[in-house]
Amino acid sequence: MELNLRGKSAVVTGAGKGIGLAVTRALVSEGVRVTAGARHTSAPLAELSAAGSVHVVETDLATPVGPAALVERAAAVHGPPDILVNNVGAVRPRTAGFASVTDEDWTATLEINLLSAVRATRAVLPLMLERGSGAIVTVTSVNSRLPDPLVIDYSAAKAALLSLSKSLSKEVGPRGIRVNTVSPGPVATDLWLGESGVAATLSRAGGPDPDAVAARAAGQSVSGRFTRPEEVADLVLLLVSDRAGNVTGSDFVIDGGLISTV
Repeated sequence: MELNLRGKSAVVTGAGKGIGLAVTRALVSEGVRVTAGARHTSAPLAELSAAGSVHVVETDLATPVGPAALVERAAAVHGPPDILVNNVGAVRPRTAGFASVTDEDWTATLEINLLSAVRATRAVLPLMLERGSGAIVTVTSVNSRLPDPLVIDYSAAKAALLSLSKSLSKEVGPRGIRVNTVSPGPVATDLWLGESGVAATLSRAGGPDPDAVAARAAGQSVSGRFTRPEEVADLVLLLVSDRAGNVTGSDFVIDGGLISTV
C-alpha cells in the first residue's frame, strides 16, 4: 500500500529505542525526513543519523523546554513538521502500593508521560495550523482503559493522554489537523523486558524470574505474545498517512486481544 508520505517532515519523541525507534525507522523507509528526540542518542539512532536519514536532537523531554526545543530544531532543519508522534514515556511498577507513590513520583510520571506530549503538541500546532494540515499520533497504553494499581500513576497519565487527544481533535479537526492515539498492550521493548523493565522489577519484588513474569503477561492476551514494536510502528504510519484521511479523535488498541470488553 502506498502511503504517500515521501518528502514529509516528522518529529518523533522518545526515538532512541523501543516503539519510538521502530516508528523512526518505518518513517525513514517511507521517505520521511525525521527529527528524532531522545535524552541520549542510542547506537541504532546514531547509525540512522550517520546515514543521513535522521536528524537527532538530544533533549530532556520531561522538562518544560525540551519538547519545544525539539520542534524548533525540526522546523529549522526539515521545515515545519507535517507529523508529530508523541511516544516518549516511562513506567515504574509501584510494588509497595499507592501510599508509597510520593508527590515527586506523581510529578515525574506526569512530566514524562503527559506533559511531554502536551508541550510537543503545543509547539507544533501553530506550524500545522498555519498550513491547514497535519497529523498527530500519541502513544498511550491499554492502561488508559485498564487501570492497574501496580502502575497507578502511569495509568492515570495515560488516561489523561487519551482524553487530551480526543478533546484536541474536536478543536483542530475543522482546521485540517488529525489527532489520534495508539494504545499498545505489553510490547517487546526494554520498558517491559530490559534489566530495569517491568518484568525484572516485579521479579526483584518477590515474584518469579523475569522470563516467567513476561510469559504470564503475554499469556493474558488472546494471541499469547507481546506485540512487536514494528507492529505498533506500522499502525502509526497508517494513521499519519492520507490513507486514514478521515480518521481523527480515535484510539486504536493493539494488544493481542488483552482487553476483552467491547
